[in-house]
Amino acid sequence: MKPFLFAFALGALAHSAVADPLDTLVPAYEAYVDAASPEDAAREENRAPDRWADVKPATITAQAEAARALLEDVQKAETEHVIDQAILIRLLKSDIMWAETDSARIPFTGDWGFQAEPVFAAMRTDLDSVDAAEAWIARLNDVPRYFAENIENMRRGIETGWTANEDPLQTVIDQIREQIMEDPTESGLYAPFTSLPEDMDPASAARLQAEGRAATARAISAYLDVWRFLEIEYRPYLRQGAGIAGLQGGRDVYAAAVEHYTAGAGYTPEAIHLLGQSEVARIRAEMEEIIAEIGFEGSFEDFLDYLRTDPQFYAQSADELMAAAEEISARLRASLPDYFGTLPELDFEVQPVPDAIAPGYTTGRYVSGDPEEERMGIYLVNTYALDQRPLYELPALSAHEAVPGHHLQIALAQEMPDRPEFRKNYYATAFGEGWGLYAERIAGEAGIYRTPYEHFGALSYEMWRACRLVADTGLHWYGWTRAEAEACFIENSALAPLNIQTEVTRYIGWPGQAVAYKVGELKFRELRARTAEALGEDFDLRAFHDVVLAEGAVPLDVLEVRIDHWISAQQGTHSTPHSLPN
Repeated sequence: MKPFLFAFALGALAHSAVADPLDTLVPAYEAYVDAASPEDAAREENRAPDRWADVKPATITAQAEAARALLEDVQKAETEHVIDQAILIRLLKSDIMWAETDSARIPFTGDWGFQAEPVFAAMRTDLDSVDAAEAWIARLNDVPRYFAENIENMRRGIETGWTANEDPLQTVIDQIREQIMEDPTESGLYAPFTSLPEDMDPASAARLQAEGRAATARAISAYLDVWRFLEIEYRPYLRQGAGIAGLQGGRDVYAAAVEHYTAGAGYTPEAIHLLGQSEVARIRAEMEEIIAEIGFEGSFEDFLDYLRTDPQFYAQSADELMAAAEEISARLRASLPDYFGTLPELDFEVQPVPDAIAPGYTTGRYVSGDPEEERMGIYLVNTYALDQRPLYELPALSAHEAVPGHHLQIALAQEMPDRPEFRKNYYATAFGEGWGLYAERIAGEAGIYRTPYEHFGALSYEMWRACRLVADTGLHWYGWTRAEAEACFIENSALAPLNIQTEVTRYIGWPGQAVAYKVGELKFRELRARTAEALGEDFDLRAFHDVVLAEGAVPLDVLEVRIDHWISAQQGTHSTPHSLPN
């Protein structure tokens, strides 16, 4: 829907008489999303997407204006759907904030960005019909337009002094180079055409493959154009500081990003920095206890060096690493009934990170599935640089990305009955990533960590998230250098050097996101302790977990109100209702 058509539709909906205002405001929000997202619009129309988003400044401005109009109506609505309302308010405010801060000027974070979108879309594209194949051809043909708009946004970044740092840029350039090749049939973008249905008319298949080769070649040419722009035109204007603290308005942008990613937790950057220092000290003490249990003779630094360099802790082949991830995932699946009464029907599979993006990619990630399309979730494991992927960290990684972490939480949200689509797809970073980190703790309670080294690996992962609080605020609030940001990880965790480098590059390119993990996890732990204390012998951990996940991802302030109400209900008392954020 075009912006002016959306505005017209919104005005018409606002004047219609309904029992509950959100009965019309939710469809209005869905129309607003469809206008901005070709993927969402295609899903709504039960077809394959055939283009990428429009990221021209005029379009982004029009979308922000539509968001402001809708926000005003949502905020003043008197509704029974209070969670829907609270989430809509947060979503719309976030869209307005990103538009006002002109985030499109730096359209990549290091391990993600416009350059990675076609690669991941190809991974998830199944050309099961002529229509689906033609849609993918059209989408490939749209890559040049999409990339050109991102280039123009980066040029505006040059003009306004808002550019990326060297390190995220280099990661992006490395990823782009992987997409530039002479034979388009060797590209991952063409890969969907190699598995057309066997019963497809041969003439149609041949036509689609020929058009697919040509469209892939155009997309490759667009990657070449971006590479030239970044190397020749953009690189001379890179910002010198690692963080955005030194950019005009940078600290204001960072404070807004922190509020967005921590989803109503109420922390300032200063408070987050102090929290990180406190957590680092606590976790370090627990790590020292494990070293003493092992009986290692040497300093803490010696032990870290031992973990980072001894071959016994590393897989000798990609197949060995993937097999270990599969085995751990199976044990995690088997443990779930002890901690959850409600489990998703959708399963997940373990896959390696695609070779084309693996060098600059994080150590693991979850890619959500789709219950309606019966497409499983994917737990991605990075098999690049095996000497940087310690096996003692794999159980914690698997718990975070698969179950009981991201797959469990996201699949349950996707399968919620009688909820609008935006609720099923909503991802409050502090909730989702906080749950992933909390899931690593559940794995420890379930006995998944079988050796002191795996226990240490889990603590090292927790230290990783604690150091993020220190490093991210250091970079973007206090103006730290990269070396200062890396110091916490090097001195306090067993993370491999490549992992530390990749992660700090990510924080440099993605201000604020990294602090959400620890903030969210601590909120889950706080609410669990509060509930256990209030209910005493009647506390049921499975029931608590089910209630936490029952409404999908929600802002942390909304979650706290929900749990307090549930505690009162379990006690048979009537608490004074708390209003949800507005």
